[in-house]
Amino acid sequence: MARVYNFSAGPAMLPEAVLERARTEMLDWQGSGMSVMEMSHRGKEFMSIATRAEADLRELMAIPANYKVLFLQGGASSQFAMVPMNLLGAAGRADYVNTGAWSKKAIAEARRYGTVNIAASSEAEKFNTVPAFDAWQLDSGAAYVHYTPNETIGGVEFHWVPDTGTVPLVADMSSTILSRPVDVSRYGIIYAGAQKNIGPAGLTVVIVREDLLAEPLAGTPTMFDYRTHADNESMYNTPPTYGWYLAGLVFEWIKDLGGLEAMGAINQRKAGKLYAAIDGSDFYANPVDPACRSWMNVPFTLANPELDATFLSEAKSEGLVTLKGHRSVGGMRASIYNAMPEEGVDALVAFMAEFERKHG
Repeated sequence: MARVYNFSAGPAMLPEAVLERARTEMLDWQGSGMSVMEMSHRGKEFMSIATRAEADLRELMAIPANYKVLFLQGGASSQFAMVPMNLLGAAGRADYVNTGAWSKKAIAEARRYGTVNIAASSEAEKFNTVPAFDAWQLDSGAAYVHYTPNETIGGVEFHWVPDTGTVPLVADMSSTILSRPVDVSRYGIIYAGAQKNIGPAGLTVVIVREDLLAEPLAGTPTMFDYRTHADNESMYNTPPTYGWYLAGLVFEWIKDLGGLEAMGAINQRKAGKLYAAIDGSDFYANPVDPACRSWMNVPFTLANPELDATFLSEAKSEGLVTLKGHRSVGGMRASIYNAMPEEGVDALVAFMAEFERKHG
């Protein structure tokens, strides 16, 4: 068996060491005589898995004690509704920053529940940058400020944290969580779909400050009330147990690598190599403002778009797969999340150079 380098934006690669351990424990988890997938979520075996996973995540991210960590279902897209349902309250309005496709989806959903003020937008710049903070038009009466630190499709990323004062800051960190250190105390809520840096699709992690666990909007379903999950340690119903288990293995893997400081250094180095290859060539181009380039998602185009199909075909033959750009952007996109080894980026850079030599 030959494993490929999978540059998918999600579901993404998982660390090989994690997959190997999961394979070893597939039929019999630590002498229990059963797979994790067969365990009662309230049994002592799975409860030990869940407790260890949360403790490791808290340690990795230095999550303060006054924050709840929830392991939910529904993907990050469900949070587009859960955030306004739980936070809008009497204010009835919130600030949103529009920096691309995922911001727009969050905005559209929030408008179903209250008034949305677009505090800043980079749409006029084709979402190739992030709006300068001094141009933001924040509403002092807003219930919260929502932004997307990394836009997976456009490859645009905030390399700074907005200062929203006493208004809670909410972040969709699906593409960046665990890729480097983050000061959780600066946020009211952090949420993330698992399928990029945490584990398999189907699990969603929500980190919420306890004072924000308030009365949700009238008519909010029980399962969309953060208090339901916080009061029941994410066990109100059967959670995505196997995804939770695999997330725990990923947390252990990151700790073994040296934690988020070490992970951040690796990711910065990987991104630097790929952007250097793009910038050092007239054959490839990246449209994003260099000050706002993503470490996780690197879109690029070829000088001759007619070569796109050939590039993808030849890359696949070299074990470099899922490089096609999103249909709304075109070109190529290399997602280089935590589990993408540096050797994979090196292989892509070498292939790009050889492809340019042959076709440039």
